[in-house]
Amino acid sequence: MFRFKKTISKSVKPQPVEMESGDLDKKIAQIQNYFAQTEDLKLQKLTCSDPTCALIYLESLVQSASIQTLVIDPLLEPGSDDIEQKLTAVEIKKSSDLIQIGKYMLEGHCVVLTESDSTAILIPVAKSQDRAIQEPRDEQIIKGAHDGFIESLSTNLFLLRNRMKNPKLKVKYYTLGSVTNTKVAMIYMDGFADPKVVEECERRLTVIDLEYLYSAGNIDEMLEEHPMSPFPQTLQTERPDRAVSYLMEGKITIIVDGSPSVLVLPITFFSFYQSPDDYNSRWIIGSFYRFIRLISFVLAICLPAIYIATVTYHSEVLPIGILYSVKVSLTYVPLPPILEALVMQIILELLKEAAIRLPTPISQTIGIVGGLVIGTAVVEAQLVSHTMIVIIGLTAIASFVTPINEFGTSLRILGFPMMLAASLFGFFGISIMLMLIFIHLCKIETLGIPYFTPFGPFQGQDNFKDVFLRLPLWMVNKSTQKTEGSPIKQSIFGRWKRP
Repeated sequence: MFRFKKTISKSVKPQPVEMESGDLDKKIAQIQNYFAQTEDLKLQKLTCSDPTCALIYLESLVQSASIQTLVIDPLLEPGSDDIEQKLTAVEIKKSSDLIQIGKYMLEGHCVVLTESDSTAILIPVAKSQDRAIQEPRDEQIIKGAHDGFIESLSTNLFLLRNRMKNPKLKVKYYTLGSVTNTKVAMIYMDGFADPKVVEECERRLTVIDLEYLYSAGNIDEMLEEHPMSPFPQTLQTERPDRAVSYLMEGKITIIVDGSPSVLVLPITFFSFYQSPDDYNSRWIIGSFYRFIRLISFVLAICLPAIYIATVTYHSEVLPIGILYSVKVSLTYVPLPPILEALVMQIILELLKEAAIRLPTPISQTIGIVGGLVIGTAVVEAQLVSHTMIVIIGLTAIASFVTPINEFGTSLRILGFPMMLAASLFGFFGISIMLMLIFIHLCKIETLGIPYFTPFGPFQGQDNFKDVFLRLPLWMVNKSTQKTEGSPIKQSIFGRWKRP
């Protein structure tokens, strides 16, 4: 499906191809051959006083009304023979390079060719078919703005600049994908973002060599430094308010034309547990819910493993009343606890995927059937204990608490090796797995910034003011919101091999 080149090297720019001079028909044939004689390439010849000119455009990419009012009507008016003087209502461009002319036509320009001039005139008449701006379904909040990014890059830039009316907001454009020629924008606040981080991000974008670029997720795979890590190393969001808040913290935003999700980097572990609702509510309420989300991290990974280790090796840690209830529920269950947990986790993932892929009315029915009918049936058939149903339900809820869905999926994936370690070594296996996870979190970096900041490496107390709790804004030092002083390991630059 997606074909990425294994070796990452800077793409060689195609050599310019000059348009033929002289005969108008030869120029037209040259453009038609460049577009493989496609049938949506329209040609219209006009007699503009003395010279004869030809109008060429891709019918699927231009607005017919704009061509008539901005191009055809001015050209047919009597008067001067100078075509450029007639086209005063639009900003025109000129080029004699066939490849550049083709690029502009694919962006919604029409081309005016004349008999005497080998240079083509390019006029913007692009068609706009953007969907309405609405709140993202994956990141809904109670308070705050209810708009979201859409597939248009220009509209997404408008949403950012509408919130960030500051001349320091800087945009850099790139074209990625040798076949799709997708436009990509890198956005950051000049003076807020660390220059070394910006330079490293620019370097990684320029060395990406892709054939197809469809979404922000494709760039995500090429930019991440640790592709084997289960944790996402960039944050994808469809909320403009969230993107603007990260820009103010000195982070970089990458927008891909045609994708409603934007990438934010460098990102840290604790950023995935922050929500716009934390800052739209009073600090006590925001801090409470953030603390609940951080507790859900441990529950989503460890809860099934703790149950497996307890009933398999460490049943003596339970009070007599609870132990009796658990043992009674396991009396007639033929499967060991590890198989119980694996089967129920897989069933949960199947139900979740089915609910996502099906239409909304049917997905609601699937949720009811899965939660009630299947859950009740497996318990009555004595394939799974009542306690395991409760444990798996709590685990699913804990993973869904995470504001970013991708991070919650990573937690459920980590739960499988954790359950296996618990079934083999009990609480000791859980301790070893947690140690490995936290060592991994302290080891990985994004654009030279430690992923587990401010714990790995440990930083001063000012950096803890917006981690576990959302303290009042008047207690947060504004200087800590910038990343100019963030510790960057110089060794990371230059040793990055795979994007």
